[in-house]
Amino acid sequence: MKFKSLPHLLNHFKDNETCIAYLEKQRWGGKPICPHCGTDTKPYKTNRGYKCSDKDCRKKFTVTVGTVMENSKIKLNLWFAAIYIATAHKKGISSLQLSRDLGVTQATAWFMLHRIREMLKMNKPELMEGEIQADETFVGGKNKNRHKDKKVENSQGRSTKDKTPVFGLMNDGQVTIGVVPDTKAVTLKPIIAEMVQKGAIVVTDEWGAYNGLSEDYQHEVLKHNADEFVNENGFHTNSIEGFWSLLKRDIFGIYHQVSPKHLNRYCDEFSYRYNTRGAKDNERFSNSLTHTEGRLTYKELTSR
Repeated sequence: MKFKSLPHLLNHFKDNETCIAYLEKQRWGGKPICPHCGTDTKPYKTNRGYKCSDKDCRKKFTVTVGTVMENSKIKLNLWFAAIYIATAHKKGISSLQLSRDLGVTQATAWFMLHRIREMLKMNKPELMEGEIQADETFVGGKNKNRHKDKKVENSQGRSTKDKTPVFGLMNDGQVTIGVVPDTKAVTLKPIIAEMVQKGAIVVTDEWGAYNGLSEDYQHEVLKHNADEFVNENGFHTNSIEGFWSLLKRDIFGIYHQVSPKHLNRYCDEFSYRYNTRGAKDNERFSNSLTHTEGRLTYKELTSR
């Protein structure tokens, strides 16, 4: 299973039966679990998949039920190819390019990519310990670069009128990020309290929302306005700021722009790729197939 290229992967997964067997292994570990009732002792094999023999269930299912691939007309080997491409490309891939690579419509490729991003959503880690870098950023183009009819009045710097705030925590080389409604203390401090062990070292800049963290943490503050990027104790936020640079550069270079509605999924994609940067492409592909749960319908994706 040490795929070194897309043709190698497609050559191995050339029929549906091989794809199903591998997905069952990655998702269930070889032991079928009913996606309807959750039992792993009752299902039995049928000609088209499985059927739960629990008297209160009795429902039929296949390995794709309850996953992002459920009810998809796209063949599993094309799904595998899309997952491999989306996770292997260091900066992601646009729906236009993926549609050309797979021979599907742009709309289909767009839907597939969003469902793949749903797969890459990482579970919240255990309480972070040690040193944690906390920072916020704003995703969106500069107002001065917009066409005259697209400019937003009174939009400067950290304005949320035309930019979307994103908050992140960096711990031991792993990043956890998400879209937030604003960067006020009432928004950011509860997130830190939920995810960071009390007594840990929290490194931030001098943004006022972080005031008071010293009550529960060793709060190290960097005075960026005074050009301080490493404080007297040797702490910095360079790692998470470097991640922000990667995120913005890749969004601009590959996707050009991202709507606030879907930004969280792009955050999941980039954080997953960053957190698995030490893994090989085939390892990242195999690992991603263990997170297929969570069906995303087109209606849910396009609803306002």
